[in-house]
Amino acid sequence: LMEAWEKGVNPEGNSTNPSNWDFSNSFFFAGTVVTTIGYGNLSPSTVAGQIFCVFYALFGVPLNLAFLNQLGKGLNAHLITLERWVQKPGRAQVVQTLAVGTFLTAGTLLFLVFPPLVFSYVEGWSYGEGFYFTFITLSTIGFGDYVVGTNPNKHYIPVYRSLTAIWIVFGLAWLALVFNV
Repeated sequence: LMEAWEKGVNPEGNSTNPSNWDFSNSFFFAGTVVTTIGYGNLSPSTVAGQIFCVFYALFGVPLNLAFLNQLGKGLNAHLITLERWVQKPGRAQVVQTLAVGTFLTAGTLLFLVFPPLVFSYVEGWSYGEGFYFTFITLSTIGFGDYVVGTNPNKHYIPVYRSLTAIWIVFGLAWLALVFNV
């Protein structure tokens, strides 16, 4: 029972174990459910929570897919505008290649290169461990061997895990767009 408590999220708490359900944990948990990453370190610890999670996932996963699809369409519309600008008569192939290269480079830096720097600084991981976490997360594999904001010896800013969840959503959208391109 104690092991389930340590791994599970419980909004009630009791005299020996305070609630570990704050906004940051709930936002991160909700994000890992709807993105199907499921690190394995957070799970509902009550039957009512587990039942709610099933229904949340039944509706949340398809809604998240629809959201990512719309986000991808919006980003794609901007890419089409850029493509039309680049492909106007008189624009060299070099400009076209430069535009695609800039898009890929900016996204790679924003979603795959810089985040491991942040994670290695905040979590105390090596850059390689941070990159591994980044890739395993954005590929939605989510082993759970590395998870942000879980070290009990560290004090995290309250929005750290929420910002990570937002990075995950936009990183997934960018990757989907890269696969589309």
